[in-house]
Amino acid sequence: MADLPGSVLFACTQNSVRSPIAESILKHLLGHRIYVDSVGVHAREVDGFAVAVMDEIGIDISGHLPKTFDDLEDDSFDLVVTLSPEAQHRAVEMTRTMACDVEYWRIMDPTIFDSDREETLERYRQIRDAITAQIKERFPMPLKP
Repeated sequence: MADLPGSVLFACTQNSVRSPIAESILKHLLGHRIYVDSVGVHAREVDGFAVAVMDEIGIDISGHLPKTFDDLEDDSFDLVVTLSPEAQHRAVEMTRTMACDVEYWRIMDPTIFDSDREETLERYRQIRDAITAQIKERFPMPLKP
């Protein structure tokens, strides 16, 4: 199992669904041990369906303020996890001259489909659960006493 990085940045295309979900889950699980942030290549208001599915598991992301790579006050991270091809390209560009690992997690964008509310919510739940599983696999969790 890998050691915990000191800081993690999640990045996706608009910082409105995947990266805020990932940021909030990792903060919920390990935020007391590492610094976690998220960005997008572009910034768009947090998605209402993302807020709803995170609320189902007791995590409130309604106050998330989307930002871009250009909005980062500090771009020194131990690990950048990208969740879209566009973010992957931008992260590689950003980290070209720094000692930072970049990982690409293939997570589907749930906003690209048209469907009714229940199908949409189910797709967002699948994204939330896939991100949670990936986080639990990637980051060592502290042992419970």
